Amino acid sequence: MPFYSVQVWTGSETRFLSVARRAAGDDASLIWPRRSLRIRRAGIWRDSLAPVFPGYLFVRAPALDSDLYAAIRRAPGFLRVLPSNDNIVALGQKDQQLLTHFLAFGEVVDKSIVTFDENRRIRVISGPLKGLEGRIIRVDRRKGRARVKLELYQDSFEIDFGFEALEAALQGEPPS
Repeated sequence: MPFYSVQVWTGSETRFLSVARRAAGDDASLIWPRRSLRIRRAGIWRDSLAPVFPGYLFVRAPALDSDLYAAIRRAPGFLRVLPSNDNIVALGQKDQQLLTHFLAFGEVVDKSIVTFDENRRIRVISGPLKGLEGRIIRVDRRKGRARVKLELYQDSFEIDFGFEALEAALQGEPPS
């Protein structure tokens, strides 16, 4: 079943989802991929959730017909269906693979488990960063975050994902 991308006002995703899910009923499922991050405020570390694709939600339906489109369009915060409201097209194969990669870990992706080799390069053992190693552009070991460059509808953007590093116990083992 294809996915369609809906752009909403960033920060209004929760409200949009609650209204749009009721309006769409059983015709479609609306998905909002999020990631778990540790954020430090006032010296205290807290776990929080942040969207994987800020301002974007995904509709999984056999087709985005006029009734379903009208129901989604009436929800607060709606901007457009990508690529445009006049040209509604399902996600391409490359974009759908990226989305299903994250959805394989659930609608809320947890932190990845990583190690660092002797050259201080990151090696992903498990989690949502697995398979995206070539897209990692920056690593902040202190915050436990890796910045990844993602592309959706030919737009590229950078997103931070959380990780937990396995330390010395595993680093002495030879690589498999």
